[in-house]
Amino acid sequence: MSEQQWDYSIFWKEAANQIKEQLSEQEWVMWFDNISYNSSNESSVILNVPSSFYRDQVKQRYQKLIQSKLLELSGHNLGIDFNIIKLENKEIKPADADPSDSGIIESKRDNDRSPFEIQRPSPIKSNVIRSSGLNEVYNFDRYVIGENNSFAANAAYAISRNPGTAYNPCLIYGGVGLGKTHLLQAIGNSASTANSDLKVSYVTAETFTNEFIKAIGDKKAHIFKNKYRNVDILLIDDIHFIQGKDATQEELFHTFNALYDANKQMVFTCDRPVSELKKLTDRLRNRFERGLNVDLQPPNFETRFAILKKKIEQKKVPLSDEIISFVCKNITTNVRDLEAALMRLIAYAELVNKEITMEIAQQQLKDTFSTQKQGNISIELIQRVVSDYFNMSQSDLKGKRRNKAIVLPRQVAMYIVRDLTEFSTTEIGLEFGGRDHTTVMHACQRIEIHMNTNPTLEPTIRNLIRTIQEQSRM
Repeated sequence: MSEQQWDYSIFWKEAANQIKEQLSEQEWVMWFDNISYNSSNESSVILNVPSSFYRDQVKQRYQKLIQSKLLELSGHNLGIDFNIIKLENKEIKPADADPSDSGIIESKRDNDRSPFEIQRPSPIKSNVIRSSGLNEVYNFDRYVIGENNSFAANAAYAISRNPGTAYNPCLIYGGVGLGKTHLLQAIGNSASTANSDLKVSYVTAETFTNEFIKAIGDKKAHIFKNKYRNVDILLIDDIHFIQGKDATQEELFHTFNALYDANKQMVFTCDRPVSELKKLTDRLRNRFERGLNVDLQPPNFETRFAILKKKIEQKKVPLSDEIISFVCKNITTNVRDLEAALMRLIAYAELVNKEITMEIAQQQLKDTFSTQKQGNISIELIQRVVSDYFNMSQSDLKGKRRNKAIVLPRQVAMYIVRDLTEFSTTEIGLEFGGRDHTTVMHACQRIEIHMNTNPTLEPTIRNLIRTIQEQSRM
């Protein structure tokens, strides 16, 4: 069927008109004035947005509403994809740092239910099927729940209790060291403990690919197919690895269909949303997006503290809350980095037979904190990542213009420089067009205030920090 036959522009136009009637004029102008129809295919509508910032905000705020309207109008369950394109001759609206008129709109949180609670099963027993590839260390009892991961953790637990039902398939995505593999294997371990007859298979995408290549070479493809198409639960880690591997994608596509048709559970992990995987076939992307997609964010201070506290209790190492707090304040990236710092302190205590004091902790971790703070991170790198995300030039961040499209990105960039590096406010001001150090201090204070009052801003800054840190290691 030709591309012309999948023209859903009329449905988008009517959906937009109906949404406009539901929103205030300010909210409509803030977000939908900068969205335009691009094209469509059999399964999705592609919309133009002016930046990655817009894409993330619209997905978080309005994607379900847009899809619901399109379903009502077209009769098809259509996905929404986004194409980032610079809007010419039109000022992009949402970026004022003032929460009363900015693009970062406050949303109400459900305070009646704690996001830190999950009913955990009893610890994993030793009867886990070894051929499944699971490590019994990864279980729900060892997983610390916080705001950054409560949705994913509760979804994972629900899947382990009733595999192949409501949340099938499920995709868990997020940066390195945030607990994707732990949750993935916890599903398998918990399900296996509850029902020892279940056939559970955990495998990395790399191993899946290597096994497939070997099976083809040995002319034993039928054995490979039987191995993965006859399980009750298939858990595949790091599916971003199969980008560009057409034969592996073809095989996984058919495996997916076989398991889905048989109501067998599938759970995948990825280092980013599947929509951002570039070398992935549309039909396989569509399969991944068919079910539940949940993300893991870097843990906040309270969660980091709880994680270290639990690990210290498990290892029975005397470490004061003051030292735990000190570590958590200085390491904000992921659980893996927290564990590395803890292991260094434990190793020191065991080797020199000394109790860890604050002075010892500061001395032993100073290099770790220095790397965390600055390392290869430059102001230019931060400016580039932030400007790319908001789809503007670096010269705009450094320039004198103070319109709404520039104020927030500039303040965000200054805040991140202050957070990730050791540059003084005077040095930062010079790199942002020769601004005074008081301007930098004011920008940082404004961002801190907005992070406490606008729940969409903190995840945005965390994602930017993660991107900057990952690029600094390249």
